[in-house]
Amino acid sequence: MERAGAERRGAGGRPRNLPWVEKYRPRALAELVSHQDILGTVQRFLGEERLPHLLLYGPPGTGKTSTILACARQLYREREFSSMVLELNASDDRGIDIVRGPILSFASTRTIFKKGFKLVILDEADAMTQDAQNALRRVIEKFTENTRFCLICNYLSKIIPALQSRCTRFRFGPLTPELMVPRLRHVIEEERVDVTEDGMKALVTLSSGDMRRALNILQSTSMAFGKVTEENVYTCTGHPLKSDIANILDWMLNQDFSTAYRKIAELKTLKGLALHDILTEIHLFVHRVDFPPSVRIQLLIKMADIEYRLAAGTSEKIQLSSLIAAFQVTRDLIVAEA
Repeated sequence: MERAGAERRGAGGRPRNLPWVEKYRPRALAELVSHQDILGTVQRFLGEERLPHLLLYGPPGTGKTSTILACARQLYREREFSSMVLELNASDDRGIDIVRGPILSFASTRTIFKKGFKLVILDEADAMTQDAQNALRRVIEKFTENTRFCLICNYLSKIIPALQSRCTRFRFGPLTPELMVPRLRHVIEEERVDVTEDGMKALVTLSSGDMRRALNILQSTSMAFGKVTEENVYTCTGHPLKSDIANILDWMLNQDFSTAYRKIAELKTLKGLALHDILTEIHLFVHRVDFPPSVRIQLLIKMADIEYRLAAGTSEKIQLSSLIAAFQVTRDLIVAEA
């Protein structure tokens, strides 16, 4: 383990082709940057050797899997890891047969020379069928003495109440910029990436509290452009630039219909923008612009209709016309009210 850690940290001996998400995945609880209250509680459980069954839930990239893997590394030495830990992901078959077969046989066999408990990690547990979850609750109950279960999921509502009540639940919320920036700076220093201040802001904004997404955007932008600036980050992810959104809004409110449609259609083709992304960004601007309340309500209802129709797979050209029309009607209402 020490050798593996040295290889991961050493400037020269590190595997160069590993994605940064895996290369910089925390290997110990102390390396995790988020949710210190949860980590403190888990650390106390480990210290007293009284780890309960765990249910970790929350959005992707917030440290759920890293937390339990770091716990497992703290509990077991490298050579006994494979015999003491069973990790099953959504990519593995986890139907009722697997619960009654491999999981049951792993949980029911005791270790001869080692005291303590085994650990079963079920990642993406919300993808398990109802039958499999029902079968699992009996296994959890029966073999608590020598096995601990850790369920990891994105949506708590997809886990049956009977399983929820058998576990200690921890919610991993999206990471705050204060937590993300120091970790990103560490990776930037290690990899010697050229990042501007606005580039860093764009990384944090676009990742929406998902550390994995932030690292993936950072790696792909640095490989594609060499320098990580705001424009490069937005271009690499295919997201509309703030300046483009400001222009689109300006055209819709101040130009006539034909000119606005032509300019926006040209910009969409030039930058390869999706109308859904434009709509999402404009929605944020609508909340910032000081419209009269009644006008804003009408506009938001219209935009919600357009988003619904886009999701149903309708023509982007017709929906773009509808969006421009909604803003032109809004403009006329504001003029009439004035």
